[in-house]
Amino acid sequence: MNRREFLGWVGVGGLASSLPIAIAACSPTKVENNPTSSSSPKADGFQSVGTVAELDKNGQLLNKQFAGSSVLVIRDPAANNQLIAVKPICTHTGCTVAWEKQQKNFVCPCHDSKFATDGKVLKGPAKDSLPVYTAKIEGDAILVKQGYILNR
Repeated sequence: MNRREFLGWVGVGGLASSLPIAIAACSPTKVENNPTSSSSPKADGFQSVGTVAELDKNGQLLNKQFAGSSVLVIRDPAANNQLIAVKPICTHTGCTVAWEKQQKNFVCPCHDSKFATDGKVLKGPAKDSLPVYTAKIEGDAILVKQGYILNR
């Protein structure tokens, strides 16, 4: 092997070894609020995803064991007795969005896409809306119905 071939292989090895770092940098990030409460869906399709106490303590309720994916629940800033529930996976690269109370938007930490409370894109690079669920309070439980609302 001559010097030129050796340096070529060293370059390829360097690029290959940095690939996992690049993939990890673009992987979804975690939102701190991750209640573990979860239950099987009831006959009406609603599933418990946490408690009112958890929601009020954290300002948002992220449950990663909902309908084979995850759900993020907040209180509606326009009507505090109402809930908003979205699938918190950014439609751009799959990062987990978080609720930014001051901005009144869901924000992606990876590329700063912003979504309205109805899931619609306010600022890209995301092009597609976040799926929205029906949510309600029953006693101290936060219940979310499986199946997206297509037009809200």
